[in-house]
Amino acid sequence: MNGTPALVNDVMTQRVVALRTGAVFKDIVKVMREWRVSALPVLDDAGRVVGVVSESDLLLKEEYRDGDTGGHAQDRHSAEARKANAVTAAELMTAPAVTVAADATLAQAARLMARHRVKRLPVVDREGLPQGIVSRSDLLRVFLRDDADIAEEVRRDVVRLLGARATTVRVEVRDGVVTLAGGVRETALIPLAARLARSVPGVVDVRNALAGPPRRPDLDPDLPDTGRVHTP
Repeated sequence: MNGTPALVNDVMTQRVVALRTGAVFKDIVKVMREWRVSALPVLDDAGRVVGVVSESDLLLKEEYRDGDTGGHAQDRHSAEARKANAVTAAELMTAPAVTVAADATLAQAARLMARHRVKRLPVVDREGLPQGIVSRSDLLRVFLRDDADIAEEVRRDVVRLLGARATTVRVEVRDGVVTLAGGVRETALIPLAARLARSVPGVVDVRNALAGPPRRPDLDPDLPDTGRVHTP
């Protein structure tokens, strides 16, 4: 990972299977089945991503098969009812498409997926042209990173960042869980070290066993100052 946050470009699938707006219902189903995908981006005439057709969009036709798309159903699910009668990608797609840039971090992509409740995102350039697809499973690939690789990055980018203020920090990684132990010269560095370690790609959790400098005991103000010389 070269010490930098993992980017969408690192994990995305670069081969993009897409639809034109005029693609018809049965052809869409065939493409999904052939490529074993559950959603497809839709491109306009200029090749820009303008929407996404998912299996859930297609299944609305089955849900409304009894023809009840009016009355109460129309009021509550008017968009779904329209899709149930749709026959082309332009009519079926969810638009505008939720997309992500190739240089976005995995955390940014994950937040987009969670916010919009989608399982994959088309990756586009500044012009909206497709560059790839990133899915939930792609984002999880970062957790397959080797423990030794994670430990090396934590030592390089976390411990060294603390510099001389880190006295004897030890780093251990097992199954993606980082343990920080040892001492630091400033207590305020303890939560900072944990946050920095948690931001390293592939880290599952951080166990922080760092300790600050030993506290000096407070002198009882009622005790006499034995260092002062009293003269009669």
